[in-house]
Amino acid sequence: MPATQANIEYWFRLLYECFHGSCYGSPGITGLSAWLANLWLWIIVVGYVLSVLALLVIIYSTVRIFELRKHEEEYYETLLLAPDTKTGSHPRWEHIQKLVEGESPSEWREAIIEADIMLEDLLTERGYDGAGVGEKLKAADPAHFKTLQDAWEAHKVRNQIAHQGSSFGLSEAITQRTVAHYEAVFREFRVI
Repeated sequence: MPATQANIEYWFRLLYECFHGSCYGSPGITGLSAWLANLWLWIIVVGYVLSVLALLVIIYSTVRIFELRKHEEEYYETLLLAPDTKTGSHPRWEHIQKLVEGESPSEWREAIIEADIMLEDLLTERGYDGAGVGEKLKAADPAHFKTLQDAWEAHKVRNQIAHQGSSFGLSEAITQRTVAHYEAVFREFRVI
């Protein structure tokens, strides 16, 4: 037989004998199966441990999410509180006034937009129908809404801010006048 050929029968015989117990002193197929069973047992144990750890992580994450949601509710609920009847103040209105007192036009824009949202909430509370502030103001009766013109003037400025964005030249005087219009409406309906 030439030296370049591999003896396949020899290798198959070695493999066969290894499975039947004569592979360098190993106990044979029963030893291999015992080793595989031991390996499988470890895989199962590690799997259970990882599953329990994953379950603990899921439980912890769920609890933290609920705590975060509760904290967010408490935080955001403060801006929606009714006015304090003892002091006559309204948290949303105080926030708007702080923004008006700011020095940047972005704060003034935010103040006007917040006041318009507050106006929309007021109109919805009073039962005015419409998709937005403009439609609700159209549905308003001037006999029961003495500051209707103030609401329109303020809402027009808000629309200019919304449509033109930062290109709208919002000055401190325009901001003060617009917020004064909103204030007149809120005082009429005793929101502030």
